[in-house]
Amino acid sequence: MKLMAKIFLFAVLIFQFARAQFILIPMDLTQTDHLKAYGIAYWVLKQGVNVEWLLNYRGGSFLFSDTPVFREECQLRGVKYELKDGVQVNTIYATIEENNMERVLLEKAPRIAIYTPPTSQPWDDAVTLAMDYAEIKYDKIYDREVLEGKLANYDWLHLHHEDFTGQYGKFWAAFHNQPWYIRQQLESEKLAKELGFSKVSKEKAAVAVEIRRYVLKGGFLFAMCSATDALDIALAAQNTDICDAVFDGDGIDPDYQKKLDFSQTFAFQNFKLITDPAIYEFSDIDVPPSNMPRLRDPETDYFTLFEFSAKYDPVPTMLTQDHVNVIKGFMGQTTMFREEKIKPNIVIMGKIEGTDEVKYIHGNLGKGTFTFYGGHDPEDYTHRVGDPPTDLSLHKNSPGYRLILNNVLFPAARKKKLKT
Repeated sequence: MKLMAKIFLFAVLIFQFARAQFILIPMDLTQTDHLKAYGIAYWVLKQGVNVEWLLNYRGGSFLFSDTPVFREECQLRGVKYELKDGVQVNTIYATIEENNMERVLLEKAPRIAIYTPPTSQPWDDAVTLAMDYAEIKYDKIYDREVLEGKLANYDWLHLHHEDFTGQYGKFWAAFHNQPWYIRQQLESEKLAKELGFSKVSKEKAAVAVEIRRYVLKGGFLFAMCSATDALDIALAAQNTDICDAVFDGDGIDPDYQKKLDFSQTFAFQNFKLITDPAIYEFSDIDVPPSNMPRLRDPETDYFTLFEFSAKYDPVPTMLTQDHVNVIKGFMGQTTMFREEKIKPNIVIMGKIEGTDEVKYIHGNLGKGTFTFYGGHDPEDYTHRVGDPPTDLSLHKNSPGYRLILNNVLFPAARKKKLKT
């Protein structure tokens, strides 16, 4: 009788699963709004419901239990969804099992912070634009909060286009007479003094060290454009002075290059600094240099995403989910990373094939991870200071912006499923 009861119970469960409804958000070319789809996945997690990320299945689709509320939210945000019953979901699972695909369980919406100055800047930030458009909530923090230890309150941190070297973005030559530049320098000097530092470069170095400590303890870091190499330069230059007198009132240490400590950096090594304040470039990490014109035609400038094993390398697979694998390039103060300057343990996820120009990288540090993405705005090829922000409602299916939002969901993944 006990055996019959177990068989009956099993049959009932199978029947219920077959009747159960699920919502599939396809992320292939059929999706009406890829960017808001990430916002739906994040919102469902915030409701306490798990989401399955189906890596490499129809562009990295999302699957979760169906409710009228979830359907209504998809409709309100203009996100395409499909209803699936248990039999159809089992067919999807079988397809995933037989191919270079994987199911990753997303369990909890990550707590998100964007490191950004409290005052307005004459440029926008692609990650902030993406988060606002996708309707993903975040907190803004800056130096004071970082040095007070408040990074521990967050799972994921994005760095706005900050210069951690104390050289104010190397904008001196072109903009040092502009009101916004003068205001920025005065505000930075005032904040550094309030926080107990003799000059901005030392205060920024302390912030960089705290960010590194955050990652070591298990934090997820994402940075774009000049925040990538400026962070590593600041970490390497902790024990020397690389700032010209126009920035901090005293001269550069003549032995600064020999004193760089590459063991402290996240991703880059053996780089040479460019300390001339009149040159709009930090180092030779960036390729091509920001002070030189890019020779590539915007119409032919593309980078390629690498393909990884979804079952054995789920982390880079998650971070490269997209509906295309060739993505149009875009410039920034740091446009690409010179491959020879990247540490050997770093995973290269996207580059221009046949060149040493790397666009997208990922690495581990301690218990945490970091991802660096070159360029300023994936939908504005030569975004300049003072240009209006990109209207993402005109770029709902942007492959370049999808890479940003992959990173937002990455910390929600069930940790024991991940292999790096």
